[in-house]
Amino acid sequence: MAGIQKTNAARLLDKAKIPYELVSYTVDENNLAADHVAEELGEDINQVFKTLVLHGDRSGHFVCVIPGNCEVDLKKAAKAAGAKKAEMIPMKELLPLTGYIRGGCTSVGMKKQFPTYFHTTALDFEHIFVSAGQRGLQLKISPRQLIDYVRAEVVDLTVNENADDEE
Repeated sequence: MAGIQKTNAARLLDKAKIPYELVSYTVDENNLAADHVAEELGEDINQVFKTLVLHGDRSGHFVCVIPGNCEVDLKKAAKAAGAKKAEMIPMKELLPLTGYIRGGCTSVGMKKQFPTYFHTTALDFEHIFVSAGQRGLQLKISPRQLIDYVRAEVVDLTVNENADDEE
């Protein structure tokens, strides 16, 4: 693993003795989307998960980890978190709240442990990819071990899409 600097998230996983692999990719500052990351990694977009931070009207902040090609269903997310309504936090709040920047946010090692929810499909795979806590670096990790480590719940969080070509 020469040349790759370990992130705080990686050090925490080491400490917890959870196996993972750090995988680097080329960052495009103009395209931080998960599909770009999946393309750079040469991996299935369904296995590349993005970490979103939301705020619920009753629950406060919480984290949703969903497949990179999906959209979070705010109603489902709110329900999971015990809120009536939920919304994505403004981008300017991400760093002060979590310690991470857009494109480098991970559920491991945030400034505070927020309730965390993984989309059900995470368990369909032997390993998934999530941010390692900085742009250009992903963790290849067992979803079950990651979910257990961050004490997450597994729930349906995404918009059910019948048409994939909405762009």
